[in-house]
This record gives sequence, structure tokens and C-alpha cells, in this order.
Amino acid sequence: MEAELLPRLLILIPHPHDPVVVEQLPAPWRSLGSGNYAAVVHHRYHSELVVKVYAPGRPGLTREAEVYRRIGTHPAFSVCNHVGQSYLVLKRMHGTTLYDCVREGVPIPLQVILDIDAAIASAESRGLQGHDVHGRNVLLHRDRGRIVDISDFLNPHRCDAWRDLRRAYHLLYRPVIAPLRLRVPTPLLERLRRGYRLYQQLRSRA
Repeated sequence: MEAELLPRLLILIPHPHDPVVVEQLPAPWRSLGSGNYAAVVHHRYHSELVVKVYAPGRPGLTREAEVYRRIGTHPAFSVCNHVGQSYLVLKRMHGTTLYDCVREGVPIPLQVILDIDAAIASAESRGLQGHDVHGRNVLLHRDRGRIVDISDFLNPHRCDAWRDLRRAYHLLYRPVIAPLRLRVPTPLLERLRRGYRLYQQLRSRA
């Protein structure tokens, strides 16, 4: 990995508040997704593991490794198998993000919401915070919920992202979107995402 992947991997940061972009990735590695700090890739011959590579200058790797150390074993969370200088090797979490479920019209059962509530409660019992849990890092897999990114769980400040998403699920998704099997187009979802981020910034200043 350090000889084949890292020297030939190029991660770009287009905007401080948008996900990083994998510009160059050597075969047979494939990209699974990106967050604001890191990209997640996997090797085609090791399908049950992923490598989370932090973009140059992006902080958080040491803190995320500590979160995995504290979190223990829980069905809603991954497991960290190795910590490198700029990357983590994690157990792969299969599923569809809630963001993509809404975009593609995939039904989201109530059990997913209950699973995430229970997972956050478990993390809080270990001195962590359910911070930055949102539609892009919650997975639906076989009608159960999983949290794919726990990198901010050491952040001590209150975060309402999951509470707001759960409220939207009960007030909008279940009564309107789910019964009509609506698919919300990507441009609208992106406008909602950016609008919600602005709302969070304004609320934090109030």
C-alpha cells in the first residue's frame, strides 16, 4: 500500500467546505467516496477493507484513531485495523447513504433511525459525542443503520446535525417523500446541503 497507493494517489481540495476530490488513483484501487478531510479507497482484491487517506494538510487522523480505540465493537461502527502516517485501514461498511437513498428513491425504514440513535447513545456512554452525523455518512444496509464516519466524535461541542436529520425524517420524509416514492434530484439536494451548512454557521453565531 505505501509503495503502490500513496506515491501515486493525488487528492485535491477544491473548497474548504466541500468534499476533497480524488484526482489520480492507481489501478486496481477504486474510490468509494470523499469527505471534507479524507478520501476512502479500496483494493479490488481486498474487498472487506478500505483505506481512508487524509488530504495533505487536513487534520484529524490521530483523533479519529483515538475514537476507534474508544468506541469498541458495535454493529453500527467500523473497526480500525491499522494506523499509518496519513491513513487508516478500516473494515469496509457496506450500504447506501441516506443521501443516495433520497436521491434514488430507496425506502428508508424507521429501524435505521433507531439504530443510529442507539449507536450515538453507545458512543456517548464512552465519553464521545455523536458529532457531524448526517445523510452522507449514515448507511442503510439490509434495513439497518450504520455510521460510516466517526472522525469528529471527540469534538466536545453540541452538534444538531443528526437531531435535525431525524426531525426531517419524521416531518417530511415519512409523511411525504416515502409514500409518494419521490426521488429528490441531486441539484436540489446539494442546494439543501449548502443551505443547511449556512444555517448551522448562522445558528452557531447566534
